[in-house]
Amino acid sequence: MSQPIWPGKPFPLGAFWDGQGTNFALFSENATRVDLCLFDEQDQETRLELKEVNKFTWHGYAPGIGPGQRYGFRVHGPFAPHEGHRFNPNKLLIDPYAKALDGDVQSGEAIFGYPWQQPDEDLAFSESDSAPLMPKGVVIDPHFDWEGDALLRTPWHETVIYEMHVRGFTRLHPKIPAELRGTYAGLAHPAAIAHLHSIDVTAVELMPVHHYLAHPGHLANTGLVNYWGYDSLNFFAPYSGYSASGSQGQQVREFKEMVKALHQAGIEVILDVVYNHTGEGNQMGPTLTLRGVDNAAYYRLVDDNPRYYMDFTGCGNSLNVRHPQVLKLIMDSLRYWVLEMHVDGFRFDLASALARELYAVDRLAAFFDIIHQDPVLSDVKLIAEPWDVGEGGYNIGGFPLLWSEWNGRYRDTVRDFWRGEPSRLAEFAFRFTGSSDLYQSNGRNPSASINFIVAHDGFTLRDLVSYNEKHNDANDEGNRDGESHNRSWNCGAEGETDDPAVLNLRQRQQRNFLATLFLSQGVPMLLAGDEMGRTQRGNNNGYCQDNELSWLNWDLPKENAALLEFVRELMAFRYDHPVLRRRKWFQGRSIYGSGVRDILWFNPDGGEMTEEQWHDGLARAIGIFLNGDEIATPDRRGEQIVDDSFILLFNAHYEPIEFALPEDLQQGEWRTIMDTALPRFLQHGRSYGVEAPTVLVSGRALVVLQRPFNHATSE
Repeated sequence: MSQPIWPGKPFPLGAFWDGQGTNFALFSENATRVDLCLFDEQDQETRLELKEVNKFTWHGYAPGIGPGQRYGFRVHGPFAPHEGHRFNPNKLLIDPYAKALDGDVQSGEAIFGYPWQQPDEDLAFSESDSAPLMPKGVVIDPHFDWEGDALLRTPWHETVIYEMHVRGFTRLHPKIPAELRGTYAGLAHPAAIAHLHSIDVTAVELMPVHHYLAHPGHLANTGLVNYWGYDSLNFFAPYSGYSASGSQGQQVREFKEMVKALHQAGIEVILDVVYNHTGEGNQMGPTLTLRGVDNAAYYRLVDDNPRYYMDFTGCGNSLNVRHPQVLKLIMDSLRYWVLEMHVDGFRFDLASALARELYAVDRLAAFFDIIHQDPVLSDVKLIAEPWDVGEGGYNIGGFPLLWSEWNGRYRDTVRDFWRGEPSRLAEFAFRFTGSSDLYQSNGRNPSASINFIVAHDGFTLRDLVSYNEKHNDANDEGNRDGESHNRSWNCGAEGETDDPAVLNLRQRQQRNFLATLFLSQGVPMLLAGDEMGRTQRGNNNGYCQDNELSWLNWDLPKENAALLEFVRELMAFRYDHPVLRRRKWFQGRSIYGSGVRDILWFNPDGGEMTEEQWHDGLARAIGIFLNGDEIATPDRRGEQIVDDSFILLFNAHYEPIEFALPEDLQQGEWRTIMDTALPRFLQHGRSYGVEAPTVLVSGRALVVLQRPFNHATSE
């Protein structure tokens, strides 16, 4: 008996189960016919033509079809690459709105819209059936008991972000059951959450979990895979490979359980999302989803030669954000993850590409406008990677009011400072205090700056201080891939070494970077594993390394365990002192009556910084006074919060420097609490000459002095 198909409805798009059957709807502006393809347990296919079309949405209702049903689409239309059309009903297509997929795309000629080994291959028409190689969409039961769970809405100035890979974080964790390691359930395990609590992070930023192309063609037959996942094939379905529960829709429930567990622990979930391109690549790429659904609508094609794709991403294609259906797809996806999956925010990969309505990046683009007015998305955390690879794509500081940004200038400035490169202290001062030169003029606060030293793309922190050059031979690309200008310094030896002087300096440099990061104004972001000295052995592009090179190693040698304890102390210190995480900008003057400015910059002689010293490219030592009486951070009742005051003494020179404290700051009981020349914070009131008006700071070290509240010089 054949499966009946009723007219159904054009909304919502995708597969929607109502308890008695499932409605299917697909948008295609240029199609001439759409077939719904249902697959049974033996992979036998039943095709049902969707004859109803409403405003380019093809739809039908299948009674009796429910959760667990696997499906896809075949879309008919012109195959005319020179006109931008690449329809081919021989290719089973992933529903752009599928909420779950049952596995990975398998490699093979059949997934391509053209036959191989022909002249002008992409202009030829393939008649091979791709269904055996394609994952199928899965109809899901969306019902889930959230038990009152809601978004945490942690204030930006209290946020600490931990960038991590779902699989790599727990894949080797000895306290997590083996069957849960590397999965959403593994991240929800108490042992994983205990580590996050121990370092006081408030949010995890998950590298892509949208279902992606795991085996792109250039990695075929290499034994390598697309580990990072920056080649999305669907913007709704959580990647099934990270599920311990299976791939028949259970991954959706498992993801929700993970979010609920993290929320119960007070940890927000931010998704790294890739809406700028898909894994289908350029005209030579496979036909998996949007290319076959409606290539000319979904992708940005070259205006005068639509056979080819505009590529602002370096990945072969760019989504056509000028088309209202593409904007709808992105917005529907974002709202789904907030409303149905309860995620707290998003980091947008290569976000500048989303603002290219014509060619140039436009901060007034429709994408920003619709997010700004959206009642759901305007109230979650929005983070831009403020660049793409197109002309004019580097736009740090150029995003609208609601957005925070990965601050690449912070990364570069702090790296140069601690490796001893000529750089202006004025630049360092801007980065340390939240980058007001980038964000203040358009009404944003210091939290607009997402500060980071390293991220997933590049060296780990340990490798940043251990290698001058990238070592990417394991990627099988002849060491040509990855960034060549890393602003790194190996501290005297390339890679692994037994030299105790080099090893000690590397440990100190890691503490310098971490302390600078967590003492800076703005929102700090820590790369998973940097708190315990993770290495990729000099590989700065581990995108294809799903192995011990990328996974976190929880079996810590003595020096890495010491670094972890230092980070725990550092994070707790930041958490305890609101002067280190202000909501508003420093003013350089007294606002609340202490009689002393909220921040003071001084040179090693104890004098205030001069204009010449600010711009001296060889000066690498500076003192900073943070006035705890002038935090300007009222609590929820509107009462003024006060804090201890601090002096931070930075010395990036090789030799030790003696700092004289400014005369106005020599009153009160100053005590050294941190010296990065030492492996741990100083405990039990230990002091290093701070009662004298001078403080000796070792070469390449940072010293922090603390004075208890209520000892302002105005008393």
